[in-house]
Amino acid sequence: MNSELIRKDFPIFNTEVGGHKVVYFDNGATTQRPLPVIQAVMDYVTHQNGNPHRGAHVFAIAASEAYDSSKEVVRDFIHARSEREIIYTRNTTESLNLVARSWGETHVKAGDHILITIAEHHSNLVTWQRVAEKTGAILDYIYVDKETGHFPEEELKKIDDPRVKILAFAQVSNVLGIDFDPKPLIQRAHAHGAIVVLDGAQSTPHKPVDVQDLDCDFFAFSGHKMCSMGGIGVLYGKEELLEEMEPFLRGGDMIDVVEEQHTTFAELPAKFEAGTQYVEGAVSLVAAIKYIQAIGFDEIRAQERKLVTRCLEGMKKLPFIHIIGPKNPEEKEGLIAFTVEDVHPHDVAQILSADAICIRTGHHCAEPLHKYLGINATCRASFYFYNTEEEVDYFLEKLKNVRKVMGYDD
Repeated sequence: MNSELIRKDFPIFNTEVGGHKVVYFDNGATTQRPLPVIQAVMDYVTHQNGNPHRGAHVFAIAASEAYDSSKEVVRDFIHARSEREIIYTRNTTESLNLVARSWGETHVKAGDHILITIAEHHSNLVTWQRVAEKTGAILDYIYVDKETGHFPEEELKKIDDPRVKILAFAQVSNVLGIDFDPKPLIQRAHAHGAIVVLDGAQSTPHKPVDVQDLDCDFFAFSGHKMCSMGGIGVLYGKEELLEEMEPFLRGGDMIDVVEEQHTTFAELPAKFEAGTQYVEGAVSLVAAIKYIQAIGFDEIRAQERKLVTRCLEGMKKLPFIHIIGPKNPEEKEGLIAFTVEDVHPHDVAQILSADAICIRTGHHCAEPLHKYLGINATCRASFYFYNTEEEVDYFLEKLKNVRKVMGYDD
C-alpha cells in the first residue's frame, strides 16, 4: 500500500505544529476524512439538498434517493440480509441505547441476568445499568486476566447460565486492543436463548464484518471511526427482533397513520428513524465505505500490523513504558494503551502535542476496566491505514524525552 499516495487524500495532514506536520494517533476516537468523502458531501449539499420522504419536488426526491440507496451499500458492507435491518443513528452509543431501551427494558424481568464484560466502553455499560435498574435484572461481568487481557474459561462459563438473557460486549476492546473472537461466545449464549448485542465501533473500521456469519442479534458501529463525517451511526438488528420492538423515538417519518388517540408505525427501518434524517451523514458513510473497500481490508490490516509491531518493539526498549494488555502485536487490533512511569497520562499527551503528536489519554470511557486493572488513566496510540512507520519512529523518539521534560534523569 502506498501510504504517501493515500495521504494526499487527507489535507488535514498538512497541518503543522512547531514546524512539524501533525502525527495523528487518535484514530480510535475518530478518524480523518479523505477528499472523496468531503467531496461527496459537498456535491450533495450543493446540488441535491432536500428533506427526504417529505416532498415531491426535485430536491426532496434527490435527498430521498440518496438516503434510501445508501442502505444497500451499508447492508452489503456488513452482509445483512435486508436493508430493513439497517437503522441509522447518530453513533454507536445511540444504537446501543436504542437496543437497551426498546429491547432490554421490555424483554428483561426481575431475576434475569444481563452479562457484559469489564472491558466495555461506557456506551455498552451504563446503558445496561439502566436496564437493570428499571427491570430488577442482575448486571453481571466477565472479567479479563489482568496480565493477558483475555477471558479465562472460568469467567466465560458465566455465558452458559440460562438466567442470562442478554450478552453484550465489544468485538474489539478500545483499551486492550484485543479481538475477543465473538462467534464462539455468541454460539454459547444462543445455546440457551440469550440475545447477543455486539459493539463493533473498534472492529468495523479495521476488518471485514459479516453479521450473518457472526449470527449476532444486534450490531452497532459509528461512521466517524471509519472516515465518514460525524453524526452517523448504524444499528443492525435481526428483522424478526426489530419487528417486535417499540420505537425508540416518535414523531415524523416513523408513522403510518396517526389518529387522535392512536398511531400505527411505519415499516422497518423507518419505524426507528423519527424526524428529518442526516442525509449528509449517509452520503458520507457510503463514500467512506467505498473508499475503504477500494483500499481493501487486507491492505489496511497489513499496514496496521506493521505499525503496531514497530511501535511495540520500540516501546519494549523503553523501561519506563508499561503496555496495557497483550504485548504480542498479533493480539493488538490497531491500538496500544500504555503508561509512562511517574508521569501522568495528561502530561504525556501535552508534551507530545507540543511536538505535533496526537494521542488519547484518560480512561477512554472504560473507567471500570481501569479501576479493575488498578490504573487511574492510560495513554493510547491508535493507528489507521494512512499512518506511516516514519510517524511511529518520530513518536518513539519523542516518547523517550517525556520523562526528561518532567525533570527525571534517565
